[in-house]
Amino acid sequence: MTLQELQEKYGEMQIRLRREFHRIPEASLQEHKTAAKIREELDRMGVEWRVCGGPTGTLARIRGVKPGKTILLRGDIDGLEVTEQTGVDYASEHPGFMHACGHDCHISMLLIAVAMVNDIKDRLAGDVVFAFQPAEEIGRGALMMIEDGCLDGVDAAYGMHVWSDFPAGKVSVRTGGTMASGDRFTIKVTGKAGHGAQPHLCADATVIGAAIVQNLQTIVSREISPIETGVVTVGKFESGTRFNVISGEATLIGTTRCFSPEVRKHFPEAMERVAKETARAMRGDAELIYEELVPPTVNDAALAELVRGSAKKVFGEDCLYDYPPTMGGEDFAQYQLRVPGVMVLVGMENAACNAIYGQHHNRYQVDESQLVRAAALHVQVALDFLGVEL
Repeated sequence: MTLQELQEKYGEMQIRLRREFHRIPEASLQEHKTAAKIREELDRMGVEWRVCGGPTGTLARIRGVKPGKTILLRGDIDGLEVTEQTGVDYASEHPGFMHACGHDCHISMLLIAVAMVNDIKDRLAGDVVFAFQPAEEIGRGALMMIEDGCLDGVDAAYGMHVWSDFPAGKVSVRTGGTMASGDRFTIKVTGKAGHGAQPHLCADATVIGAAIVQNLQTIVSREISPIETGVVTVGKFESGTRFNVISGEATLIGTTRCFSPEVRKHFPEAMERVAKETARAMRGDAELIYEELVPPTVNDAALAELVRGSAKKVFGEDCLYDYPPTMGGEDFAQYQLRVPGVMVLVGMENAACNAIYGQHHNRYQVDESQLVRAAALHVQVALDFLGVEL
């Protein structure tokens, strides 16, 4: 069969599966219904699989009839703590959770890729491995699967993300830095509590915390070269108990983003210094807890060139879109530290189907007509990497 014929064969199934997964979004590391459904579909296809990277990770494999290289295709499976407001009839059945980042698309696209490769396995030279990865949203799933052997014998890794910020049917394949590192920090501020009418007898943790939030921004503006890119965001600030009590404790939680390993290394030292010295100047103290989650996503140059050719075969000669690097993070980067890898963005923006909202929005939608082509791109990349022509 040709790849076009495979798209026609599986187009309806692609949409059906996407909607079924859309109904059952689950938290990172808790994707039990999702994993069960994935495995049910793999069993139905007669494709071998094993649990990998914790109870909800699944690694499938299709072996070619001839020896050759091995490529890993990856799809992430976790949902988000977002209350859906799309109004679609296949909306989330799990209150407070939604597939608001397109992982329902990624699961179904990868399953359709499995079905397509399974139909042509007698033409394969080499193996195709399919990683249904949990816990991308907390930056842990890729490393868990790697530690469980998902890259054993693998020569290259390919990942794909549906993307809301550019037109449906366009494909972005960058060389080099594509997505930023994504780390998490917590700053615990200690002051001295007391009565709201007697601030001179206290060390106000709320005021100290506010000053730290402000001063952290000077790291990017005054300590990092303006040629480099960096972000320090405090996303959560907790302090105080009631209106007339000066708080003795505060907690700041946030994230850093960058593309440079040197900048990433600089962040914790600079943040600890700024937090501690700011607190000390205001008669308090601060402790930094810094967690490295995901490194920058850096696409291999040779593989990126191959993938651009694959994209043109599936989406057309004019499909390539010059989307700039994004400060969003992806734990697909963990695979790229170990084997050549490429992360591709596939445009989903289309006002005609209300696909106009950004990733993580409670009304996030996609242009479903593009999903079977994206599934076919999985397959075309695998074929081109293995040197197989249909």
